[in-house]
Amino acid sequence: MPDTTPTDADLNAMDITDAEAREMNRIAHPMVAGADTDAVSDLVTIESTQDGAVFITINRPDKKNAFDARTIGALYQAFETLHGADHIRVVFVRGAGGTFSAGADLTWMAAAADWSESDNRSDAMGLAKMLKALHDVPALTVALVEGAAMGGGAGIVAACDMAVAVRGTKFAFSEVKLGLIPATIAPYVIEAVGARRARALFLTANMFDADYAAHVGLVDAVVPDAAALDGFISQLSGSLAACAPGAMGNAKRLVHDVAHHKVDHSLMEDTAHRIARARVSKEGQEGVRAFLDKRKPRWAE
Repeated sequence: MPDTTPTDADLNAMDITDAEAREMNRIAHPMVAGADTDAVSDLVTIESTQDGAVFITINRPDKKNAFDARTIGALYQAFETLHGADHIRVVFVRGAGGTFSAGADLTWMAAAADWSESDNRSDAMGLAKMLKALHDVPALTVALVEGAAMGGGAGIVAACDMAVAVRGTKFAFSEVKLGLIPATIAPYVIEAVGARRARALFLTANMFDADYAAHVGLVDAVVPDAAALDGFISQLSGSLAACAPGAMGNAKRLVHDVAHHKVDHSLMEDTAHRIARARVSKEGQEGVRAFLDKRKPRWAE
């Protein structure tokens, strides 16, 4: 693994101060019409397309999209909203202004140093709940990573189902250099890269690039520049148009429930029940009939 410890210039570039949260506003778009979105602020923006793609953007470009409690709360509300939205196939997560996320806001971290252990535990649960909400979004979640994804920012990348990074993007789990540990993001990083890789990344705290992130499994693909992300978005969104949204959500839950589970009679019964239920569902009936009739299913028209 490359030994690229951040220089003073790197650290200065990540020197982030807190800003007062702006007025909360209501989001409104066809994918989440009627959902409770009062708690989503302009710290996090949501956009959607008619073909079932949603874009969630961390919107603190002047702070390199570092997050504090307010930003984490806005992300949590955005992800929770999508749990109940119909017809979504893919959710893209990105940062505004050319940086995915520099991790934790330094002013927020400084304040936490003066809190009690109990207060810190409550605060950390906010991040844990946000990551779990992202992990459990029924649609395919894809991180679009450029610039930098540090600490908790890299944890958001790991909590997505897929990640695509621009070549040259920098990553790091640098918590141990501060005497801390990457605790709340650990389940998702370990799931993405495996326990052995996670130990190396967490304990060395070295900075690494997009190519190495792909090598260890933190990202799935590396593109040459930010412009190439648009092509990737278009290609993936187009290919997913053939997929039934409900079946996609059920397939994702299947992976969550079956992973690391012993193949025993209970699991066999559970998986048999799932496919039986899928076969008699509206999507299952339509999909099979469309295939036999040599036509597109209704969701792909």
